Amino acid sequence: MTAKPIIKILGYDVFSGSEDFFSTGFHGTVNTISPHSYIIARNDTLFREALMASDFLLPDGVGIVMAKRILTGKKIVKIAGSDLHRVIINALNNSNGSCFYLGSSDATLQIIRERLSWEQPALRVGSFSPPFKTIFNKEDTEIMINAVNEFNPDVLFVGMTAPKQEKWVHENRYMINAPVICSIGAVFDFYAGTVKRPGKFWISIGLEWLPRLIREPRRLWRRTLISTPLFIWYVIREKIRIITKGIKS
Repeated sequence: MTAKPIIKILGYDVFSGSEDFFSTGFHGTVNTISPHSYIIARNDTLFREALMASDFLLPDGVGIVMAKRILTGKKIVKIAGSDLHRVIINALNNSNGSCFYLGSSDATLQIIRERLSWEQPALRVGSFSPPFKTIFNKEDTEIMINAVNEFNPDVLFVGMTAPKQEKWVHENRYMINAPVICSIGAVFDFYAGTVKRPGKFWISIGLEWLPRLIREPRRLWRRTLISTPLFIWYVIREKIRIITKGIKS
């Protein structure tokens, strides 16, 4: 397997290659980082540890791409969870592989399985809907891990919203029998069609967040009106530090 391309962004080792990298054999935990998750992680130690421990931390958000451009002049490509999911299920279908979906509701999981049955007919699919709780107890976690391990998938997709999903994976990674674990959050709903992902036009101009904010203002206002300005401030502060260091040297 080709060595993974990594680039440093605000203290995190972020994947800097293309989505095609994930169409060939690889293993490890895959998480994403956005301006919002960066801000949350500053005050959530376990979440920060989970992101830092990622084998692959994808730049999911135009803010991360722009931050790297501003700080170093280098360009990286945004890879959203939906992009990762598409590449992986295509590759698994071509190799008669298997995947497991952990998260969301039984109804959403049923739609996912039905769609995969005709889109990716060679793919073996399993799923489990965990209880809707802020924190899982020991019994919940044991049941979830057993469901995954009994299926023994090539790839585990976890969709329990951030930062819960990343922290759960981080704490239980070595008890899970799956060589690849991807925390992809809202992708479950996007793929099932229960939540519509913004169209290619919005994605191409870096404004994928705008239609989502309009549709779900109560859930998304904080990341847009609080996390984004804070993230910009941290990027500016880092740029000043880099410039000052360069002048002194």
